[in-house]
Amino acid sequence: MKSLQVLLNELEKKTSNYRKENNTISTAPIGWHIAHITLVIVKIIEQLETSDPSTYKWKFNKKRFLVFALKKIPRGIAKAPKAVQAEDVFNEEKLILFIEKARLKVELLNQLKPSHNFEHPYFGSLNLKGTKNFLEIHTNHHIKIINDISNK
Repeated sequence: MKSLQVLLNELEKKTSNYRKENNTISTAPIGWHIAHITLVIVKIIEQLETSDPSTYKWKFNKKRFLVFALKKIPRGIAKAPKAVQAEDVFNEEKLILFIEKARLKVELLNQLKPSHNFEHPYFGSLNLKGTKNFLEIHTNHHIKIINDISNK
């Protein structure tokens, strides 16, 4: 799996196509997916930063196990929580700023303890390693959607 920084570099190359859409692939245009990815990265890392490492307790979660083992999120099953649904108005410059903010947040991951954590709505409590794994899988999931929109 590619690192988050490499995935963000890939994402930046796709910002010029932000208006492109294909309703057979996704009801959202490429710009929405880019904005969504960056919102997810920023908000989750902010939750990690403010978490109490002493509260983390691992618990088996079947959905997490399957997604992490397959390194793939099935399409069309889950809906993004309202907090990470992108606004409808964006442009290439704004998307690049979003990506830059996400890059800065990703750099902060190296300063956190392994037991910093956040509560995922489907996968339960994720520690630092699990969160990095999720963010890479999630980002890759949306890049694949973006690529499919671009290629149709």
